[in-house]
Amino acid sequence: MKIAFFNIRGDEDEFYKNALQGNEVDCFTTSLLPENLPQSSDYDAISVFTDSKVDSTVIDAFPNLKLIAARSTGFDHIDLAKSAEKNITVVNVPVYGENTVAEFAFALLLAITKKTVQANISVRITEKFNREGLTGLDLNGKTFGVIGTGHIGAHAVKIAKGFGMNVLAFDAFPNQELSGEIGFSYVPLEELLSKSDFISLHVPFLPATKHLINQKNISFIKRGAVLINTSRGEIVETAALVNGLETGIIAAAGLDVLENELTLRIGTESETEEARLNDKLIEMSNVLVTPHVASNTKEAMDRIRQTTVDNIKAFINSAPVNVVKPKD
Repeated sequence: MKIAFFNIRGDEDEFYKNALQGNEVDCFTTSLLPENLPQSSDYDAISVFTDSKVDSTVIDAFPNLKLIAARSTGFDHIDLAKSAEKNITVVNVPVYGENTVAEFAFALLLAITKKTVQANISVRITEKFNREGLTGLDLNGKTFGVIGTGHIGAHAVKIAKGFGMNVLAFDAFPNQELSGEIGFSYVPLEELLSKSDFISLHVPFLPATKHLINQKNISFIKRGAVLINTSRGEIVETAALVNGLETGIIAAAGLDVLENELTLRIGTESETEEARLNDKLIEMSNVLVTPHVASNTKEAMDRIRQTTVDNIKAFINSAPVNVVKPKD
């Protein structure tokens, strides 16, 4: 097969070429975008990270395309309907960083509640140890609300229990066995919002989860709560989040993802309302934004690379695994 990898970093090109010997492998450091297509169009397979956008234009640009290998769990950057229409198989990496992302969610939460960023900046600027304005919050005894109890959410619950927190959860498909095993309670979404001191989002981006936190339900959030999002930016309606932060409903937010963040990731200028709101979030003193790096650890990247190779080999052997299909 002729295979193209996009969003390649470091020595990944060497890894993929060695692991897929016998195939023609090309590696690109750039993202795959409608306006940034490679010169060659005869690839049988392409592999992309979340910085790429595999829409109908991109898919039509590769007439021989048979496989799209996402190097991520999420696949909202791939047009599944168009892929199915053209009989193109789409595969993903369903499990690679459940503990990794959960750990990062708590890194954001701890940075906010312990004011570590502000404390470090204070020392750097003043070269003194001044505690003024640096009083934090305990996690022990507080209520942690987790939205989504899949692989990542379950790890987040375990970490929260380790801090001595009371845990409430919301999930469209509650896992009562997990609830009994770890010791947490499922409640309706509005009840979770109203009772949680800290809220962490761990759901995939699907039509049903777009703007799960929105203008209508943000008022239910317990005043002074902290919101953490390491899932997808589109889970939260940005205008509602800005309003919640400005009015004090939400005391602070830790965001590894933003709605419509692709322009930020590829460095293009945008004058849209969405871009303006993202700029506002980034500038707010009670918001901590990181550049979609929750899963970016050596161990998680190694798991992604190996699973991607396994996915491609399985497809070549006519036994595809980790296949993603469009929702009916």
